[in-house]
Amino acid sequence: AFELARREGRKKVTAVHKANIMKLTDGLFLECARAVAADYPDILFEDMLVDAMCMKLVQAPENYDVLVLPNLYGDIVSDLAAGLVGGLGVAPGANIGDGIAVFEPVHGSAPKYAGMDRVNPLATILSGVIMLRHLGEFAAAERVMRGVTAVLEEGKTVTYDLGGTASTSEMTDAIIAKMG
Repeated sequence: AFELARREGRKKVTAVHKANIMKLTDGLFLECARAVAADYPDILFEDMLVDAMCMKLVQAPENYDVLVLPNLYGDIVSDLAAGLVGGLGVAPGANIGDGIAVFEPVHGSAPKYAGMDRVNPLATILSGVIMLRHLGEFAAAERVMRGVTAVLEEGKTVTYDLGGTASTSEMTDAIIAKMG
């Protein structure tokens, strides 16, 4: 989380936990987060209980940069955050560890929509952007973002969840065309 914050120019990392109740597991998580934070004096560190984080994230999402959470809380809070930005269809995801990273839409594979050509491709495309940045391919990430931004600003070729009628492939093709 701290390396990501540093690389992305973020100012703060918040460790989210329930150490007041889950004393052993979340207590260890918090202890480790504090130990790692000590190695990054240039990054502000705070910790917060998961229930308080849910409320505060809804009230003032702009107060948070990078959140680090155990898997269960991360799954819940990422869905809450997705609701703040337009839903699961636009929410990218990244699970980044030491030397290993997985990039995927927050909504997962959505197998019930397989082959229907109607889901919003943004969560998958934006997960790819995060991956490109993680790999240091900043120019490629920016090129993809140029296409995404242009299509969203234009508003003509978007899927149903964004108020349009475009299919998955139509929206994807529009993004590719706008990448330049």
